[in-house]
Amino acid sequence: MGLISSTHSVSRYHIDGQFEGSITEEVRNGLIKHSIPKTENEYDEISAGWTPVESPYNPDFEKFSFQFATYFLFSLRIDKRSIPAKVIQKHMAIEIEKKKEKSGRDFVSKNEKSEIKEMVIDILMHKIPSIPSIYDVLWNYEESNLYLYTTQKAANEFFETLFLKSFNLKPIRLFPYTIVETKSNFLNPQKDKVLSLVPVKYSR
Repeated sequence: MGLISSTHSVSRYHIDGQFEGSITEEVRNGLIKHSIPKTENEYDEISAGWTPVESPYNPDFEKFSFQFATYFLFSLRIDKRSIPAKVIQKHMAIEIEKKKEKSGRDFVSKNEKSEIKEMVIDILMHKIPSIPSIYDVLWNYEESNLYLYTTQKAANEFFETLFLKSFNLKPIRLFPYTIVETKSNFLNPQKDKVLSLVPVKYSR
């Protein structure tokens, strides 16, 4: 679990927007509606959704807690199927030999190789299990702060898209410029000065 591990990779976000109704119910509904499916879809190469921290492989937000005082705690799970290139090459070689024997030719065309490759990938995708990756999310709603325990670009992109879709609130990733824009007490003229800064180029 990223939250209690000895080392952390953390992305910090400011959450832009507020709920109109009950905060807890709005979060619960968003988590349930966009939780990761309990049953894998054999046709999906990648699937992503929310899951309880206590039970990442049984996404039941009615049974497991997600609220602790003023914090919401849950996880983003991303399941991905990935077929090693050498496995594809192996099965392609087998199918190419079968094609040669069946056709009586000692070669296969470029188009036939492409068709064989598509067929092999399709068959293997239905057989190979997906590999889950789990990233914890700690959200302080009252302070509009959120911590995602990863810095991986793909995971951040999945998180940002899914979060907006689930809660209709925009997560803004924090770095120096966005901190000035969302978290500082700077007046607008001061913000403008900071946001207009450009890197200094040094020459030897």
